[in-house]
Amino acid sequence: MVDGRRITRRRFLQDSARAASALALTAWGLEGARGTASAQELSFPVERGASLRVLRWSQFVTTDRPIFEQNAARFTQRTGVPVRVEYETWTDVQPKAAAAANVGSGPDIVIGFFDEPHLWADKLVPVTDLAQYLGRKYGGWFDVCPQYGYSPQRNAWIAIPIGAPGVAINYRVSWVREAGFDPDPARFPRTTDEFLRLCRALRARGHPTGFALGKAVGDGNTWVHWCLWAFGGRVLAPDNRTLTINSPETANALEYARALYETMIPGVAGWLDPHNNRAFLAGEISLTNNGISIYFAAKNDFPEIAQDMNHAVFPVGPVGRPTELHLFSQAYIFSYTRYPNAAKEFLRWIMEDTQYARWINGMLGYVSHPLRAYTNLTVWRSDPKALPFRDAVARMLPHSYAGRPGPEAARAMAEFVVVDMFADACTGRRSVRDAIRAAEDRLRRIYRS
Repeated sequence: MVDGRRITRRRFLQDSARAASALALTAWGLEGARGTASAQELSFPVERGASLRVLRWSQFVTTDRPIFEQNAARFTQRTGVPVRVEYETWTDVQPKAAAAANVGSGPDIVIGFFDEPHLWADKLVPVTDLAQYLGRKYGGWFDVCPQYGYSPQRNAWIAIPIGAPGVAINYRVSWVREAGFDPDPARFPRTTDEFLRLCRALRARGHPTGFALGKAVGDGNTWVHWCLWAFGGRVLAPDNRTLTINSPETANALEYARALYETMIPGVAGWLDPHNNRAFLAGEISLTNNGISIYFAAKNDFPEIAQDMNHAVFPVGPVGRPTELHLFSQAYIFSYTRYPNAAKEFLRWIMEDTQYARWINGMLGYVSHPLRAYTNLTVWRSDPKALPFRDAVARMLPHSYAGRPGPEAARAMAEFVVVDMFADACTGRRSVRDAIRAAEDRLRRIYRS
């Protein structure tokens, strides 16, 4: 009895769950972030004479860079702070950021991928105040966001999630129908078994598939992690210490990937992120995993392909639930900057609804939003073929699953350990057993160091 009220087991469990949730939100700096009430407006007073350098990944859709730079120019007009935006290929952002972290000089802001900021968490400006403000104002962050943006080491948010270039199955409608399957996204294969049957049927009719197995930051990592998790495999246990990659579930995932590899076009072992885009638009493959960039390019330059393609979410494997990874991107500020307030104000500016909505809508939804309020953006209602990308961040798992993002997970991702394991097994460079052992050895060195 408490205050004269009887506490039932169900009531106790409900109250305990609410308390645990509240503690987690407090630890992440997210108190009240799930509310939808308007937050008190926040701005950071910029330093006198401030200027900013921003390093970010290069565009994959042609409207990305112009709109991003227009938003930056409007920030300059509003604050008087010049902003220079520099672009690098996806694989080159992290090495450039690492060099800046080591020498203590370079861009003020970096927009990179996954848990990259955790590699140099002690060299970043905390952004908890900004993360809390955005969460409160825009309905809360999706669950994966604090896992990436918050640093237990610093007891603070060290990065602001920007979103994720979402990934879905891109396919040719007429060829899927020719293979005997319904091309409607609502009826597209929903299980890994049915998906493999489709891929085999496509290959048998002269329409191979194609999935990157080279050092592809986006397309390589996303599909192999989906496959690993779909069969119950994982790199780490929830304690974030015990390596679990060497398991029957991982072996089952690799055997499935080997069967899928037999349906692919030759050469995928060397594919980087642009290769499947080109192969799809050239009519060389019938199906791949990719963002909306293929459809975006097709609408502009290959309208017949745009009309004959569609998107579907990844099928579900034996674990019975979605196991998706998307190209999570976040922005962070190096502590060597002379203008931390200007940098935080710039990030606040680009994440506010006027600028952010303009950017996402203009890219046809190439980046899926990290804040719940942006679920209602115009792009998600204007073109049904964009809809499968809308909930990418809401559905995704962190690449460190079932462990936590952090320096070790970031290094394992940077070294393509899981991608290499799949490539070794699929191409026959190693047996399934040896591919797993090689990955386990690499992971052991990473996590012990």
